[in-house]
Amino acid sequence: EVQLVESGGGLVQAGGSLRLSCAVSGLRFDDYAIGWFRQAPGKEREEVGCIASGNGKASYVDSVKGRFTISRDNSKNTAYLLMNNLKPEDTAVYFCGAEYLCLALRVGSENGYWGQGTQVTVSS
Repeated sequence: EVQLVESGGGLVQAGGSLRLSCAVSGLRFDDYAIGWFRQAPGKEREEVGCIASGNGKASYVDSVKGRFTISRDNSKNTAYLLMNNLKPEDTAVYFCGAEYLCLALRVGSENGYWGQGTQVTVSS
């Protein structure tokens, strides 16, 4: 059974930092891209960024560039989302997803795997 478990969410003041983790089991982690997405109340889920398998190149949406960093530790089957200089508009439930390609996650591939999410709340 494939499982993705996010952790590390919480309440933080604006300007603060959090590091989210996405622990993956049940699949060959090295072969999968890991994407981070978020969903705020009343809004659609949006991509935050994604890290590819293989070379581990990461990409980000413009709103988080320079503030967020995605990394992965293949030896631990875990991906991370380091969030610095958090803003109230970053408040959302954050999800990680796994698919062979970041593009597949973006288009909503039915073959992707998802975690249950972790809440991030940024107070002003």
